[in-house]
Amino acid sequence: MLSVLRVLVVDDHPVFRMGMSALLGSLAGVEVVGEASSVESAVAAAVALTPDVVVMDLHLGDAALSGVDATREILRLCPPTAVLVVTMLDDDDSVFASMRAGARGYLLKGAAPAEIERAVRAVANGEVILGPPVASRAMEYLLGHAAAGGGPVPLPELTSREREVLDLVARGLDNLAISRRLTLSPKTVRNHLSNILAKLQAATRAEAIVRARQSGLGGGP
Repeated sequence: MLSVLRVLVVDDHPVFRMGMSALLGSLAGVEVVGEASSVESAVAAAVALTPDVVVMDLHLGDAALSGVDATREILRLCPPTAVLVVTMLDDDDSVFASMRAGARGYLLKGAAPAEIERAVRAVANGEVILGPPVASRAMEYLLGHAAAGGGPVPLPELTSREREVLDLVARGLDNLAISRRLTLSPKTVRNHLSNILAKLQAATRAEAIVRARQSGLGGGP
């Protein structure tokens, strides 16, 4: 067990970053060794400071790069470091992209201080930890795939969240109604729809609806 846990906090929102640093710095046996607000500064700080844990936001204000990219690069250059994602993003793509990049934990920004402390110590100890809402979604995803073992998953090229969005589109809901139904931001819904169209190679929303209904989504054909 580490005697002093050295933590780097990465977030482009200065108030949240300062608050997270203050919280972690108040914990016994935890030292915040640095802060960063972009992918480039996060990677540079991780290499220079070799923290035990990086607390990583996913949205770092750069449309081209994200916390997922920073996570992947940090772990390539500093393999012993553990990354704990703490973000507002709760969609399947963000969760699974982070874990594929090597993150050991994923919390939402509404997590309680005690939950954050437990997660930081857990990932430093080599454990994988997901916040309750994220863990619940992950279990639904896994159980859904297990239950589908007796038959094909409709449009398997889509994530479970993308299928959920497409199902609602095929039922006639507009983006605002979908965002309210799934508790997502309108921007996140638009991003999902863009990914859906690209994956299905559909030129229009109407074409995607046809594909969805042919596959049994939206109430079937």
